[in-house]
Amino acid sequence: DVQLVESGGGLVQAGGSLQLSCTTSGFTYNNFCMSWYRQAPGKGHELVSYIRGDGTTYYPASVKGRVTISRDSAENTLYLRINSLKPEDTAMYYCAARAQYCSLLWSQYNYRGQGTQVTVSS
Repeated sequence: DVQLVESGGGLVQAGGSLQLSCTTSGFTYNNFCMSWYRQAPGKGHELVSYIRGDGTTYYPASVKGRVTISRDSAENTLYLRINSLKPEDTAMYYCAARAQYCSLLWSQYNYRGQGTQVTVSS
């Protein structure tokens, strides 16, 4: 079975940094697209970043320069580092996976974790 479990969230002051982890099982990274999404209260899921099976990455303009996605295939772990945190980064952060090709759409990811809460205080 495919499983994804996020960790690393918490309460952080604005300007600080945080690294989220997603421990996975049941698939190999070179055949899957791995993504990080977030959902703020009352809003839809927003793509934060994804990493393709070949290791290439994508960041939307809203977070580019502050966020880094990475993975450790040996440890079956996906990471997301967020620097210069802002109160508007407050959200539940989810990792998600889908076979082969990446998508911008949350609905296209059939494997999802339960999320880890990030709260940024001003």
